[in-house]
Amino acid sequence: MAIRNIVLDGDDVLRKVSRPVTIFDEKLHLLLDDMAETMHKAEGVGLAAPQVGILRRVIVVDVGEGVIELINPELISKRGSQTGNEGCLSFPGQWGIVTRPMKVKVKAQNRYGEEIIVKGEALLARALCHEIDHLNGVVFVDLAERMLGPDED
Repeated sequence: MAIRNIVLDGDDVLRKVSRPVTIFDEKLHLLLDDMAETMHKAEGVGLAAPQVGILRRVIVVDVGEGVIELINPELISKRGSQTGNEGCLSFPGQWGIVTRPMKVKVKAQNRYGEEIIVKGEALLARALCHEIDHLNGVVFVDLAERMLGPDED
């Protein structure tokens, strides 16, 4: 496993749509392992492959209950709403007020290509939506109702 460089605001890769994963091999497993290690080292709760410069539909999320790996994730249902602070490892030091669903259901594949369903609520729902947005070239600043200054909560 290795720590990968996180792509920062201004890099074109953050605005591109990622391609689906079709090959579930050791290369993918290494990417997933590296992404999880990179996310934890950066003290984030999610990381999408474009954030490490790879335009593939791969995300990892960990809101404190263990790493969730999702390949080719699709949001299949959402309920309610929550509005709160959101940041991003690709936008260090920037925070904004973003409204997201309170509950989501995501269909995806695991590292072996098997279909899985993940349900998320509150922070997990926010993180899943945030990372799936990255796969579509959307970043949180696009959705922020307003950006917060350095001393605002």
